[in-house]
Amino acid sequence: MHWFQLHLVLEKRQAAEAEALLEELGALSVTLSDAEDQPMLEPAPGETPVWERTRVTGLFPATADLQELRRRLAGRFPAEVKLERLDDRPWERAWLDHFRPMRFGRRLWIAPSGSTVTRKDAVVVELDPGLAFGTGTHPTTALCLEWLDGASLQGRCVVDYGCGSGILGIAALKLGAARVIAVDHDPQALLATRDNARRNGVFERLEAVAAGDPLPSGCDLVLANILANVLVELAPLLGALLPPGGELVLSGILHEQAETVAAAYSPTFSFAPPVRSSGWARLDGVKR
Repeated sequence: MHWFQLHLVLEKRQAAEAEALLEELGALSVTLSDAEDQPMLEPAPGETPVWERTRVTGLFPATADLQELRRRLAGRFPAEVKLERLDDRPWERAWLDHFRPMRFGRRLWIAPSGSTVTRKDAVVVELDPGLAFGTGTHPTTALCLEWLDGASLQGRCVVDYGCGSGILGIAALKLGAARVIAVDHDPQALLATRDNARRNGVFERLEAVAAGDPLPSGCDLVLANILANVLVELAPLLGALLPPGGELVLSGILHEQAETVAAAYSPTFSFAPPVRSSGWARLDGVKR
């Protein structure tokens, strides 16, 4: 059995129209993706962002009339239509061709299920790509994981704000944290976080909370790997979660945004120089 994938690259304003037409033409699914490496992380609640140059991909059954598809699309859009045949394969495990155990810092590893890390001192978080963002492959997540690997977490309470897959909070627990409060506005992220915590044997020490719900007090470390503009908006909330001496780790920030984000927190936080990687920055602060 096989399928056909149809790709065309369009301007942002045309993406929704193309999506609707592909569905009308019988697409089994339609996905939108970045055509020009434009950074975009987790959107704010209620937002559906689209890239300036967007790749629109439709999946069609083998019986689809490809000539008719080309004709209808050519009549509406000037873009080149590319077709790709997809042969059947065990898709639920296909991502393993590209996802292998990864080390962050000295001893922290993120590993897919079924893989093995042989180092004796390894602290392993088992995590598969799934419902929510976050497997450690993005530089912003890697920056946070590297910070956690080098931090003293024993017995501490941690807030993972914008938890996604729960990767940061679960890593903190496996590195010695006593308790994690994982927060996200997306119900699927909270579901993924709970499932991943259970798989890693830390479920009893993790509490998943919807953004906007009251947050417990008494934690002394806040991690937030989200968009810079959201971090700026959250400055009063995140700052209020910490006592004097509490630590704040912010990521999801482009190099040129670091100064703006730090300024939003500067009335109550002191920051070390930004740590930079692949065009992104991490801010490490302490509440005065």
